[in-house]
Amino acid sequence: MPIFGLPAWWRKSGILLGAGLLALSAGSAAAQPVAPARARTYTREAHLMGSHFTFTAVSADDSLAWRAVRAGLRETQRIDRLCSYWDSTSQVVKINRMAGIRPVVVDQEVYDLIQRTLRISALSGGAFDITFASGDKIYQFDRQEHASLPDSAVVRRSVKRIGWQKVKLDPATHSVFLPEKGMRLNLAGILQGYGVRRAQELMKKMGITGGLINGSGDVYCWGHQPDGSAWRIAIGDPARPHTVSSWLTVSDLAVVTAGNYEQFFTVKGRYYGHIINPHTGYPATGLRSVTIICPDVELADALDDAVFVLGPVEGLALINRLKGINCTLITDEGQTLVSRGMQLNPYHSAAPAAANVPHPPKP
Repeated sequence: MPIFGLPAWWRKSGILLGAGLLALSAGSAAAQPVAPARARTYTREAHLMGSHFTFTAVSADDSLAWRAVRAGLRETQRIDRLCSYWDSTSQVVKINRMAGIRPVVVDQEVYDLIQRTLRISALSGGAFDITFASGDKIYQFDRQEHASLPDSAVVRRSVKRIGWQKVKLDPATHSVFLPEKGMRLNLAGILQGYGVRRAQELMKKMGITGGLINGSGDVYCWGHQPDGSAWRIAIGDPARPHTVSSWLTVSDLAVVTAGNYEQFFTVKGRYYGHIINPHTGYPATGLRSVTIICPDVELADALDDAVFVLGPVEGLALINRLKGINCTLITDEGQTLVSRGMQLNPYHSAAPAAANVPHPPKP
């Protein structure tokens, strides 16, 4: 059945956690009955998918909590090995090696994930495209000032092989075929969200009724903190690294942020981030940060890149068409925009959020 207005194929940056951790009661010796264990948080960090992950479980059972955290971590590792762009044994690498040669039979899980990405491509008009890896690498995101952008002819050639419509799926054999030599898939735009979702589902199935998983800005939190409060998530300020622009309180929701303020270069003082528009070959401009809030962290992970490519006007319009999904955007000019119905709490002196885009961004 449809979820939040989307088709049934979806079952599918800075983070601050609210306080409220409860201390364990000391209790007295034999004179008093033993008090039941009180819930607390159990957290483990790991480097996965080229990013920093944090797995947090809320539980009164030490053994259960640590088992669940380890299980979530192992599940994310499994998905990374299965779908990595860099691991020579991954099924994605096998697809890329056989580009222009023959289809590759993959696990149903991989087939279904690729199929969902193509539907997001259709939904976003190709703004999200896992064949972006087919493009030539013509930029260096070294945080330095560059003299100019590459020649326009070079840019046009760089995207010649990109095109999500070219990917051939065979449901009978669950095979994937890239028809042109040099074509490549890269699931980086959705894989962290998928890993977080699968890890959360596993931890919850094991009995963890509250927790938070953060895959380098791809956050899903469920249940409550030990004191019963919801989770507080802060959104970073691109203009001032390591500071907060706004925050919101959530439970059973994903909060996923993409930004161009870590991997970028500048030309005449203008920022050009690492998210490339697959249609033009140029870095997407107009936005510094995109945060998607929705019940599905995998879907949110894909939508943040799509909105980044579409820009503030079209990106906000896309989110406003999707029921149950919200976003907050920070433009190149530092203006905060929010989708219809989005409630955002400015942090201290941050400028209040605007409900609509007053005019298209300057070229």
